[in-house]
Amino acid sequence: MEMTLDHALAIEAKAMVALAFRNGPIEVLHAGKPCAVCSGNPLVSHISDDEMKAMMKSAVNTLYRLLWQRKNDSGAYVENLALGQRYTMLWDDPELKKPVRKRPPTTNRNP
Repeated sequence: MEMTLDHALAIEAKAMVALAFRNGPIEVLHAGKPCAVCSGNPLVSHISDDEMKAMMKSAVNTLYRLLWQRKNDSGAYVENLALGQRYTMLWDDPELKKPVRKRPPTTNRNP
């Protein structure tokens, strides 16, 4: 089945990303000044493993809370989505192309 753009789902997805990622630990990293020496260099890691772990844990916690609310407390879910939508009014809609998946790491590391 070919995927089509569902405007309501796009709004919901963008609001969830704003709440789970944009307003999480990544905002602290984003708020600093870019490195004049390493900015744009793909060979240099720009975040530490601990920072990545904190971002992923925050995102999982927030998405779980949102999905739990969607199932069990629709009023709270709608309120949270409205908050997320305030950040995403000018964001692009999702691109409907097949995602490129990276191969999972071979070691068992907690994100």
